[in-house]
Amino acid sequence: MILEEDIIKLLLAVVAGGLIGAEREFRDKAAGFRTIIFICIGATIFTILSTKLGAGIEPARIAASIVSGVGFLGAGVILRDRGQIMGLTTASTIWLAAALGMAIGSGEYMLAGGATLIILVVLWIFPFIEFGIDNLRHTLRYEITCAMDSKKPDEIQALLKDLRLRVDGFKTTKTGDQMRLRWEARGSPKRHKRLMDALFADPDIKNLHF
Repeated sequence: MILEEDIIKLLLAVVAGGLIGAEREFRDKAAGFRTIIFICIGATIFTILSTKLGAGIEPARIAASIVSGVGFLGAGVILRDRGQIMGLTTASTIWLAAALGMAIGSGEYMLAGGATLIILVVLWIFPFIEFGIDNLRHTLRYEITCAMDSKKPDEIQALLKDLRLRVDGFKTTKTGDQMRLRWEARGSPKRHKRLMDALFADPDIKNLHF
């Protein structure tokens, strides 16, 4: 017989999973609105059943099985693209949705509510902080070609220093009567923009790649 409290737990799982799934759906991620809800409901049901299947079943074993099963789901959304690993946040969200379902199923409503709030703050607010941090260390590779001029490398490095861009791997090579300068710079997009404007305005620079 389904108890009233069990129905309440299922409804809470829908709410918690829906709030988190809505954020994933908004960002058009692989595991979206319905997927996160189903994961949260599933973990809730399994946790409820672990207390109803009798004394012969150890609840901790079912909980461990939930964690293992959700791990396979999470692994399915992790992809490698052009040397970058993608989907880790979505995989972590799947894992957390299952944890919320387990907390709700075991009657830990305050824990589930507080965790849901923290997860939403991390998903909605922290990307702005992350974006700001990434902007501070935005990296671009530059390559310019110009006529042979022994002073040009010093001029470019002085410009980079004035713009407070951190430079790595500055190299100078000679090809016939031309020279090629290559480097990697890190800094804010505004500083990169100022550097590009200065390089475009330099009449000595024949080619510019970045």
